[in-house]
Amino acid sequence: MKSLRIVFMGTPEFAVASLDALVNSEHEVVGVVTVADKPAGRGQQLSTSAVKDYAVRHHLRLMQPVKLKEETFIEELKSLEADLFVVVAFRMLPEIVWTMPPLGTINLHGSLLPKYRGAAPINWAVINGEIETGVTTFFLRHEIDTGSVIQQTVIPIYEEDNAGAVHDRMMIIGAQTLKETVDLIAQNKAIPISQDDMIATGAAVVHAPKIFKEDCKIDWSLPVAQIHNKVRGLSPYPAAWTALGDKTAKIFSGKKIIESHQNTVGSLHSDGKKYLNIACVDGYYSITELQYEGKKRMGVEEFLRGWRMPI
Repeated sequence: MKSLRIVFMGTPEFAVASLDALVNSEHEVVGVVTVADKPAGRGQQLSTSAVKDYAVRHHLRLMQPVKLKEETFIEELKSLEADLFVVVAFRMLPEIVWTMPPLGTINLHGSLLPKYRGAAPINWAVINGEIETGVTTFFLRHEIDTGSVIQQTVIPIYEEDNAGAVHDRMMIIGAQTLKETVDLIAQNKAIPISQDDMIATGAAVVHAPKIFKEDCKIDWSLPVAQIHNKVRGLSPYPAAWTALGDKTAKIFSGKKIIESHQNTVGSLHSDGKKYLNIACVDGYYSITELQYEGKKRMGVEEFLRGWRMPI
């Protein structure tokens, strides 16, 4: 198998597992591209990406362009003479970048494309109550997440999984799938399948757009199963939220209680010690972990010890 020269592009912790798999493979990571450092927190100290931290620890050549069309960045990329670019959880690339390497640019995406195209595939899969998702490697083209598929691996979503649990499993499985994909390309054995052909033979297109704060608000008039999936799909980040008295609270986990009742949807029910239930259209959602506005994240029993339920 030919050893490929690879430039890796990524930002968060999710991408680090894939970068590590390539660093420890037969291939050579000749450069790493990640976001520029930026001020964060109250002290506005410079924050670095997880990919940068890994690259520095392993003495990899690092590039942090502010703009991906910068002439100096483009020239540096060209000088690396990479065979293949690999993208995991990074920015949208301009055509001058993704068309540069002779073997193309591949991306690892956190869904079974064409299902869940977009910025938040893990969250939306859990929110929608899917029982499985997966990872896809594909060649980049102009439209986001529409390129020809190289490999896919299915990942189960268990009933009590939240988005964080799926993310962590996907990170490891995705790294393995990506390494296998690079090996196939190196051996000239990759057989890409057009997503247009997949759609023509029955594959569904589902979108997974970026999630904003208002998308995270809980609608208590929905069935409790949908509320449960929404909480799971937004936990631990960005987290579902609701009004609780005169403040708001992020809800990280809870349990479904499906039963008929005559209580007002959204009303609170608690013994003040062990449980805090909110009435839904077909039962109650029993909160088990939350973060009240201005407080730390805590279990419901600890929360109830210091909170007076509004009348």
